[in-house]
Amino acid sequence: MNMDQIQHKFIEVQGLNLHIAETGTGPNVVVFLHGFPEIWYSWRHQMVAVASAGFRAIAPDCRGYGLSDPPAEPEKTSFKDLISDLLAILDHLGLTKVFLVAKDFGARPAYLFALLHPERVAGVITLGIPFIPPGPIDYMKYLPEGFYISRWQEPGRAEADFGCLDAKTVVRNIYILFSRSEIPIAAENQEIMDLVDASTPLPPWFTEEDLAAYGALYEKSGFQTALQVPYRSIREEFNIPEITVKVPALLIMGDKDYFLKFPGIEDFIRSGKVKTFVPKLEIIHLPEGTHFVQEQSPEEVNQLIITFLSKHV
Repeated sequence: MNMDQIQHKFIEVQGLNLHIAETGTGPNVVVFLHGFPEIWYSWRHQMVAVASAGFRAIAPDCRGYGLSDPPAEPEKTSFKDLISDLLAILDHLGLTKVFLVAKDFGARPAYLFALLHPERVAGVITLGIPFIPPGPIDYMKYLPEGFYISRWQEPGRAEADFGCLDAKTVVRNIYILFSRSEIPIAAENQEIMDLVDASTPLPPWFTEEDLAAYGALYEKSGFQTALQVPYRSIREEFNIPEITVKVPALLIMGDKDYFLKFPGIEDFIRSGKVKTFVPKLEIIHLPEGTHFVQEQSPEEVNQLIITFLSKHV
């Protein structure tokens, strides 16, 4: 994979300098939205592949992530900010219509953007997370106190836990935890970082070089904005009257993704209930896929993405 093809620039959006990685040319544009603990780099395989297939690929770092500026008040950052950042990026680059490819929490701004600005979206692909209608998230009440999201929502707690380690080790631990098929849950007298032993190897598809790239970027950004969006803004309300996503969509779901164990999620996907909100949704299950399916099985995922894009250009 030739990473040299990927160019980097900064654009000013809503008073912040946001970092954009970009490769490929042409009228058909794919915008990649990362999750946590990710940054633009988590799309390295996909960007090069879609560029080779004739598309222009763009991957921003969310505000406060990677090389993008942190907002003045990270604790007030919201998903609405990410949606307006995305609109401002498209306007700044003069892009009238794009495909959105999103992973993890990136699925939420991608789908909400498609609801608010359907004329700007040619299609939506999400990895690991389906469309979840805006509204109260109730799986918290079915999970124990040590559930990682509940812990990370508590002001100061994750900061203290992460603060005992360097940024690279925090990312390493989260990659190991999130690539398992069990939900990360700590015991009462344990913190989330205690769930990973220092001798545990990285997943085989994630190299020390990859980890160093992430580590350096989180060293710069810290985790303040990352804890706010998604974890502390998870209950954010959106006043969107019409919640049917009209554009074509694809969900690529790893069957070993721990998110499937969240209460109600597997049934929501497998029963087809998700299609009541996204009628043009196609769902593809990868039996060995984990939460990081695009880094774990890049060739397979690239092929699925390119097939979808080519069909809906």
